[in-house]
Amino acid sequence: MNSIRRRLLLWLLSGLALAVVAAGARIYTQTLAEANELFDYHLQQMAASLPSDSFGPLPPSNLNELAAEDGLVVQIWNRNGLELYFSRPASKLPQRAELGFSTVDTSRGAWRVYSALEQNNVVQVAQPMSVRQNLAAGMALRALFPLLALLPVLGILIWITVGRGLRPLDRMADALGQRTPDALDALPQEGLPREIRPLVQALNELLGRLSRALESQKAFVADAAHELRTPLTAVQLQIQLAERANTAEEREAAFAQLKRGQARAAHLVQQLLTLARQEPGLAPRSQAPVDLAALARLVVSEYAPLAAERQVDLGLTHEEPASVPGDFEALRVMLGNLVDNAIRYTPAGGTVDVALRMNEGKAAIEIADTGPGIPQEDCARVFDRFYRREATKESGSGLGLAIVKNIADRHRATVLLENRVPGPGLRVSIGFAPV
Repeated sequence: MNSIRRRLLLWLLSGLALAVVAAGARIYTQTLAEANELFDYHLQQMAASLPSDSFGPLPPSNLNELAAEDGLVVQIWNRNGLELYFSRPASKLPQRAELGFSTVDTSRGAWRVYSALEQNNVVQVAQPMSVRQNLAAGMALRALFPLLALLPVLGILIWITVGRGLRPLDRMADALGQRTPDALDALPQEGLPREIRPLVQALNELLGRLSRALESQKAFVADAAHELRTPLTAVQLQIQLAERANTAEEREAAFAQLKRGQARAAHLVQQLLTLARQEPGLAPRSQAPVDLAALARLVVSEYAPLAAERQVDLGLTHEEPASVPGDFEALRVMLGNLVDNAIRYTPAGGTVDVALRMNEGKAAIEIADTGPGIPQEDCARVFDRFYRREATKESGSGLGLAIVKNIADRHRATVLLENRVPGPGLRVSIGFAPV
């Protein structure tokens, strides 16, 4: 399981451990350099303190060889090369006559050697490098031990500090977990750390959108139930009238009314389903280039029988090549609703013209009819769900233009309603954003 606390603890302790190792290496190298300077000076002083006058050969020291590994080895020759003194013959240092400092590799490790000419004698003092390295390592370890001992303490402190820093997230999770599905009010932001506020703000924006969507759905369900009640009640009344009819003419009239009521209810249900499918906020559909000219021809051909039945002249009067990215089926529904409305509100003998134009790289579809038009004060309200003007004679569902508006918004298109001058008639323009 991923844990921010564990991850921070691991990375911080790893960083501290690397810093301690780097500090130890630095302390070791610096201490070793200082030890080299100090011991080199000690070798010089040791060589200067040895006899400089001629004397006879002396026997070697009686100290054991192991002690020599941690101390100094002294060799003295006269000017003729005769060895006068060698404190540790078994150390197997090479016979050297180089003056000054040098480092010699032996079977027992490296040795630091200093040779000097002291009047009649050549003096050589040597010391194993391991003495200096051990001294430097010991000092580095003593310096690092308190830091290493602090790592567990720092780990506990980091664990507690990170836990306290993440506590606002725990409180927010508890607050969200205790909420009921209808509690969509904003989360409080007072006293929150600056790093958590963007998350809380994003959650509050999401809760706001959910609240608006739920309110919209509640209103939609309530309006749909209200609108469905009327045609269903009418259907029920017509069934009762058909059952009570005494003559064939009365029964035929009742069934005709029943048929119209059933058609109205079916149309309303179909519009409700279409509107639900086109609601914003649903899963996005695939976008593909849509040929608007082919779309306009298809819709005009689909609604030609309805126009002929109502004695309305429907035609595609102007066509320019145009293509926009979108959902072909949704755009067909949008254009079909506009053409259907234009046919239904245009009296017999009128015309409905569909035109596709390009203006400065922007495609636009226009539907112009010779119907009664829409009063200016109603142009904004006709896009509301279930809104029908009282003066209209058509018994529509009041959802056609709401569906048009939803589909246009999804395709970043604008819908403009304007009464034709000179009238009568209404012109609906759908303008698409440039590709």
